[in-house]
Amino acid sequence: MLTQIEMLDAVRDRNGSFDGEFVYAVRTTGIYCQPSCSSRQANVENILFFQTSEEAKLKGFRACKRCRPDELGPSDPKAELARRICLILKNYLAAPEKGKPTLKMLAKELKLSEDHLSRSFRKVMGMGPLDYFDELRSQNFKKQLKESRTITEAAYGAGYGSSSRVYERAIKHLGMSPASYAKGGRGAEIAYTIVNCFLGRMLVGGTRQGVCAVYFGNNDGELVRELEQEFPKAEIGVELGELNHWAQVIATYLEKEGKVTLDIPLDMYGTAFQRLVWQELLKIAPGDVKTYQQIARQLGREKSSRAVGRACATNPVSLVVPCHRVMGSDGKLHGYRWGLERKAALMKWEEKISANSPSTV
Repeated sequence: MLTQIEMLDAVRDRNGSFDGEFVYAVRTTGIYCQPSCSSRQANVENILFFQTSEEAKLKGFRACKRCRPDELGPSDPKAELARRICLILKNYLAAPEKGKPTLKMLAKELKLSEDHLSRSFRKVMGMGPLDYFDELRSQNFKKQLKESRTITEAAYGAGYGSSSRVYERAIKHLGMSPASYAKGGRGAEIAYTIVNCFLGRMLVGGTRQGVCAVYFGNNDGELVRELEQEFPKAEIGVELGELNHWAQVIATYLEKEGKVTLDIPLDMYGTAFQRLVWQELLKIAPGDVKTYQQIARQLGREKSSRAVGRACATNPVSLVVPCHRVMGSDGKLHGYRWGLERKAALMKWEEKISANSPSTV
């Protein structure tokens, strides 16, 4: 399996011999490409790697019209099997009357054992086939909501047996009710405040349920635009009340050598796998570090270290959910959404306060 450094080198060299081995996506454009793509190269911190086009699509990226990565078949037999399974699952999604498939049904259709099918798919995609189906259905549901459908229409159109099933999963997958997420966040109330800290400018955003975003940057306008991209039709505005209080708590945490745990209510949304990873991140004490591979092992998914890295990269609540406490097995710092310099500064700062604070937990 290729390392992140090897894939990055292939992208930098536009090495066509790696086409079909993996694809890379760029956060700032929402597009994924083949390694040989001649398009302008992105900054390292904005690049994500995926083994298949299907995996990139699931995360919301669209195929590059220049290099057409979705038309290139995978060379790895396991990747080819994963592609076939994805196509079958999409067929089920397109025919809601069939209901949700089972592993037994998939194994019978492909004439494989359930164990082999599940292990092969998980190795490529970082999740099981049925988890992938749930994510497809959730993505389809959100898309149909944004097309101005009612909750009931979107539920049936996305393959849910009833609208009540959507509400059962809403908090887990969206962090808000389906009505709040509908139409690009129309009806949702998201407030933000921006303060100074030693990492630059910090935006803290939240709903009535809790903090949903902690971003770092140098430009206030860019921070606000990033918040607006996720919920383009939500009511987003400056908050000077409770949210401002939490922002000051975080800022104080960053600037003083005191208590190093944060008791802040969160309102995060993500896939089932992302949430598992984020829960593991919360267990890492300040001053400690773990590798992506160690976290994958703790989740019982030893081959999913790259998927763990992607979950860290998509963590919207930096610092509070400490994705900066994870590094590569090579002992080096790898991608951090807010830049490797900030990641290094955070780790150095936490090592210092942990050494000076015997009550650190």
